[in-house]
Amino acid sequence: MRAWNFYTANEIVPEGWLRRQLEIQAAGLAGNLDKMWPDVRDSAWIGGDREGWERVPYWLDGFIPLAYLLRDADMIARAKKYVDAILSSQRESGWICPCRDEDIPTYDTWAVQLISKVLVNYYECSGDERIPSVLYRVMKNYYELLASGKVKLFEWGEMRWFEAFIAIDFLRARYGEPWLSALASLLSEQGCDFPSLVPLWHVPKNEWTLKTHIVNLAMMLKYEAVSADLLGREYTDRAEYLRTVLSTYHGTAVDTFTGDECLSGKSPVQGTELCAVVEMMYSYELLYAYTGDPKWAERLERIAFNALPATVSEDMWTHQYVQLSNQIACPRFPNQVPFRTVGPEANQFGLEPHYGCCTANMGQGWPKFALTAFLHAEDRILSAIPLPASLHTADVDVRLVTDYPFDNVFTYTVEARKEITLDVRIPSFAQALRVDGVPTERRETLSFRIGKGERRTISIAYAVTPTLVSRPNDLSSVRVGSLVFALPIAAERRILEFERDGVVRRAPYCDYELYPASAWNYALSDVRLAYEKKTLSPIPFSESHPPVTVRARVTPIPWGYADGHAYVCAKTPHALTPIGEEREVTLIPYGCAKLRMTELPII
Repeated sequence: MRAWNFYTANEIVPEGWLRRQLEIQAAGLAGNLDKMWPDVRDSAWIGGDREGWERVPYWLDGFIPLAYLLRDADMIARAKKYVDAILSSQRESGWICPCRDEDIPTYDTWAVQLISKVLVNYYECSGDERIPSVLYRVMKNYYELLASGKVKLFEWGEMRWFEAFIAIDFLRARYGEPWLSALASLLSEQGCDFPSLVPLWHVPKNEWTLKTHIVNLAMMLKYEAVSADLLGREYTDRAEYLRTVLSTYHGTAVDTFTGDECLSGKSPVQGTELCAVVEMMYSYELLYAYTGDPKWAERLERIAFNALPATVSEDMWTHQYVQLSNQIACPRFPNQVPFRTVGPEANQFGLEPHYGCCTANMGQGWPKFALTAFLHAEDRILSAIPLPASLHTADVDVRLVTDYPFDNVFTYTVEARKEITLDVRIPSFAQALRVDGVPTERRETLSFRIGKGERRTISIAYAVTPTLVSRPNDLSSVRVGSLVFALPIAAERRILEFERDGVVRRAPYCDYELYPASAWNYALSDVRLAYEKKTLSPIPFSESHPPVTVRARVTPIPWGYADGHAYVCAKTPHALTPIGEEREVTLIPYGCAKLRMTELPII
């Protein structure tokens, strides 16, 4: 059922603002964890004594494609060092995770699923011919353990069973042996049945459970797409049904779901975990590739251009565990924590606020997103997410020059060495579409046939206009195309440098709190909005130099605080009575604003 296939990191070259964002990531936390964070630097995966479960595989899952996209020889060598160490520790049985043989029955095999996916990732980037046979032995051993009953899925492995299907599909294409289908069936039988959980998602509870855990559910969205073929089942778009339920009861203005860590309702002052952001992006990337349905691409854009940059610092050395739509401060909460199932540090920026999974996992977001710039199927090339990038294969070179999503002008240059079709996805919000200067009726896909030996330039442009999107509790958010806009709040930053449990927080990877230094208690008082394009700065999602803005009229109101808190605004305003003069403010992209008000009333 797969509609499109991904190119490798050796075939795609990021350009423009996308390359700059990847360079910032490489210079920041995700590019340096092996140098300074004990759980990666001294991991049991490479013979050390620190965490030997998910953190090194999580980190490699983003570090590997980042290294190859940037053609960075040092990063590629560092990735190989880790992969070499992991491969060298594989046992005769095929088992590859760092635990004693006697502990295998109680070892949560989510790590087996994760490392197998990472090794596929590494093979696609490096072409290392050791990987197929290593993976064969890993998954054959996994099958034998599950079939014999020596290992059973539980906890994280039970919830994430379908993650192993990335490797199973990879092996099926190379070996096609019957045990691969049997392994797929065993995982499905022992894995969680997600539709049966839907009644649990209607009302959020202050209770930590695997079945309402936001990261599990973000991963879950792709389960039918990646498993249907291997299980011999018809694809039914169950992801749409499950996403609709989650969005109805827990949706945010940027198309994520609240979960701090577990499902948390529709309040704009409940959080969304960073791991859920990058895992939801990956689910949507695969959903689009497998189904070809453009709704997944548009949803992917909204998360990538808003939720991902919002929850990391501009230098990408620190991040939050949870982000809020209406976030007037990012402090430690020493007494009453406003979240459902996370601790007092979860909202501040830092090295590993609340828990280190996001520290390790956040790096997959931008590189995997970059790999969605171009997809292919037979003689067709799809410009799936119109990112500034070029594609180079034996058959064709394609270059896209654009500042999208900050501008909506696209110039494609195609040089074909065989006849191909270039498909360009056009989003549903595009207006006044023009192709080579000619007005054109909008449709989901524009197709251009390029002959062998032909060199062609194609120019596409369209308009976008600000729209008000209704949110729960009589609030509204502002959206322009894929970008959500928010009222920025000036921030006072307080740096926290310390050591805890052998982990040092020191600038630039220290912790810090943000406190409000400007007013935030506003209502929109005019539905007319003015969209303005600015100049891109070296930091694509810069708060001080935002690439686009929206001018709006607002009026101060007595919004008030959440009960018992001085740094969390109330879920809804205490009153809508004006308490000052109307004024003009500048809204900036949600991803640029670290303190912000995104959901506002209209008076």
